[in-house]
Amino acid sequence: MTPIDSLDFFKKILSFHSVTPEDGGGFDFIEQYLSDFTCVKIDTNGVKNRFFYKKFSEGEHLCFAGHIDVVPAGEGWDSDPFVPTIDGDTITARGAQDMKSGLSAFLQASKKATQFKGTLSLLLTSDEEGDAKYGTIEVLKYLKNKSLLPDFAIVAEPTCEEIFGDTIKRGRRGSINGKLTLKGRQGHAAYPKKAINPIHNIAPLLAKIAGKHLDSGDEHFAPSELVITDIRGGMQVTNVTPRDLSLMFNVRNSTKTSEKDVEDFMRSVFEGHDFELVVSHSAKPFRTNQGSKLVQIMQTVVQEKTKTTPHLSTAGGTSDARFFGEFGVDTAEFGVRNDKIHSTNESTSIKDVLMLEQIFAQIIADF
Repeated sequence: MTPIDSLDFFKKILSFHSVTPEDGGGFDFIEQYLSDFTCVKIDTNGVKNRFFYKKFSEGEHLCFAGHIDVVPAGEGWDSDPFVPTIDGDTITARGAQDMKSGLSAFLQASKKATQFKGTLSLLLTSDEEGDAKYGTIEVLKYLKNKSLLPDFAIVAEPTCEEIFGDTIKRGRRGSINGKLTLKGRQGHAAYPKKAINPIHNIAPLLAKIAGKHLDSGDEHFAPSELVITDIRGGMQVTNVTPRDLSLMFNVRNSTKTSEKDVEDFMRSVFEGHDFELVVSHSAKPFRTNQGSKLVQIMQTVVQEKTKTTPHLSTAGGTSDARFFGEFGVDTAEFGVRNDKIHSTNESTSIKDVLMLEQIFAQIIADF
């Protein structure tokens, strides 16, 4: 199939109803479009994954990675969220920023590439916005077993903050989740001495954990901060004190704080109380060195194309880039602005998406 006009191609990608873990038929279309690439299908537990690769010559392996799945559209849209609408330079549809813009840009850049000093590949999943248990991580396991792991990876998540070109992510914090159940004894509010009220017991302890910095951070990462996300207990009545209280929290951690550090801290604060604690690590932190060939080329190309000096960041939430980090692959992320991701009437700049394709094409050429 010959290359399609880039705006028409973007509109086509936006039109697929690909709410996690569905691809909405998008992968069949992409397989036809990239007919000169070898396609490997790695479907697991209802999640569709595709790995496309083309060996141009001997040399390094550069992989572009992203997801076709999007979050549910929700209510309140001014138009059908899966029928892209254009107003001047603005295109509106679910996934316009996160991340069908990046997906469209690197698909087009790869499709149009006529030469590359090595292997060029694309890793696509339909499970990034979900639990991410059967998506990118499963593909990377497969590639490792087949000795096909890339040397470098670019994840095209929306990274820019104020203007297009201002941010490249070369790392991400990890994510540690926790649930603490503080036990008490239910009783009548008129007789507090006959009960053990977990709400009263936790009250003086909240100041010790809420917003607590578990490390001081460093030049690459902000401090690992404990954020309370939910507290609940009781029967929603005024005359009964609760039997127990449940508290949930999250720590976006740097490389200085581990799952064990978080657990040890919480146990020390609640020592002497009757409680249960469950802590789990849903994502590990990673960082690609600033001197990496990948980061250097990306910085140079982004600056040349956008006339903006990109900031190297490790901020934000988690992404599938973390899985590449676990496999020792030098990884960086770059994409359009992220000011409207997951929102009603999600939109992006057409000019920025077309420029993103040019940036990816130049990176391919410069490798």
